[in-house]
Amino acid sequence: MEQWDVIVVGAGNAALCAALAAAESAKKVLVLERAPEDESGGNSRYTAGLMRVAYRGVEDLKRAMPELSDAEIARSDFGTYTEEQFLDDMGRITEYRCDPDLTEILVKRSLDTVAWMRSKGVRFTAAWGRQAFNINGRFKFWGGLTVEAVGGGPGLVESLTGIAKKNGIEIWYAARAKDLLTDDSGVTGVVVKHQGKTKSLKAKSVVLAAGGFQSDPEQRTRYLGPGWELAKVRGTRFNTGDGIRMALAAGAAATGNWSGCHAVAWERNAPEFGDLAIGDQFQKHSYPWGIYLNAEGKRFVDEGADFRNYTYAKYGRVILSQPGQFAWQIFDAKVKQQLRDEYKIKQVTKRVGNTLEELCAKLEDTNQEQALKEIQAYNQAVCTGVPFNPNIKDGRGTKGLSIPKSNWANTLDTPPYEAYAVTCGITFSFGGLKINTEAQVISSDGGPIPGLYAAGELVGGIFWFNYPGGTGLTNGSVFGRIAGTGAAKAAAGARA
Repeated sequence: MEQWDVIVVGAGNAALCAALAAAESAKKVLVLERAPEDESGGNSRYTAGLMRVAYRGVEDLKRAMPELSDAEIARSDFGTYTEEQFLDDMGRITEYRCDPDLTEILVKRSLDTVAWMRSKGVRFTAAWGRQAFNINGRFKFWGGLTVEAVGGGPGLVESLTGIAKKNGIEIWYAARAKDLLTDDSGVTGVVVKHQGKTKSLKAKSVVLAAGGFQSDPEQRTRYLGPGWELAKVRGTRFNTGDGIRMALAAGAAATGNWSGCHAVAWERNAPEFGDLAIGDQFQKHSYPWGIYLNAEGKRFVDEGADFRNYTYAKYGRVILSQPGQFAWQIFDAKVKQQLRDEYKIKQVTKRVGNTLEELCAKLEDTNQEQALKEIQAYNQAVCTGVPFNPNIKDGRGTKGLSIPKSNWANTLDTPPYEAYAVTCGITFSFGGLKINTEAQVISSDGGPIPGLYAAGELVGGIFWFNYPGGTGLTNGSVFGRIAGTGAAKAAAGARA
């Protein structure tokens, strides 16, 4: 039976950070990746690579992005995003249910962990294209999100994978972990099916970082509720809850928001699972600049309740609950320049009209007469005396509507008018394994399970109901690093 110091289950951002941290002191580190190599990397590969970090100014950001030039700094207003602001956002967005101890570690180690990744060779840049508006030649960042991996999610995975291999970490692809090996001393290894054969691998410690259960329609419906089998999956088809299942079978405690998930507005006719050729471009996140209409031709949500970063991950659930599980995003020509690049891809369900009547007549599966009335009522309700400003919550809202629009309300009055059909795209599930601040998996009997660590999407208790954009990758990196370090230390103790 093969013997390893540390086995990491998964090969996304959290898993590879765990493997790299483990390899700082452990000699034999193995990564088991269920997917074939060309689909490896879990959900991390499907992201934009954005990472939320606390920073007090550009000098902090240069720890993660030392290549920032003087010219780039001069044309950028990065502002600040303090630990206090990050903590406040996590509390507010999760309705103050986020685990306070884990959240404090996530926030306080966010910048240091990204700087550690940079020291390993991962390169980051400022998210000028996604998180800043050009105001009079200067880019102003908003929403507390500044840093993104070079090459986005695919670049992040490729970088971490290459660095792992250079550090002597072995990666097995198409290797599906089936079960944990346990005895009275704790977790002793992993049962894996690799190259058509099931084998038992001994390990002094194991890190689980294999994603949530969102790719399994049965578990989605069981935990998230009726109708969730109808959602599209934004990312990998391989995240079917294997890591969670193995740990629960070994006595781990379940925790967190099991009926909650990260879910967004997603191209209505996208494939059932993510497409690596398109990446995250099926998402449609510019709704604050327009309005939503459902199949009944009615608005159903406050599109301007907050910055997109703080609402997009919960609005997918709202769209799924609409008749036909879809909605239209409606814009006019005034905001065309502010629509994100994802609206420009060929794979969109898009309708265009030179009048509102013409546009509404093209909205199939929709009460077109009511849609026109709804837009006209919305137009009359916009407080046009308040100036429009996309960089702040501008207070330009509506009056007299049953569902208000609180900010960025613009009349739809400038042709051509555009409508984009969206449905719900699920990113990851929020329920998972209970861990402590050392990323040790906690037993349902209380106390850590010796030799077992976890990080990333399969950890519960951190996100509830909603999610501040860019926190998922940061969460995976922070606790992946902690888990890998702890696993290597445990392995050294086992050797001693």
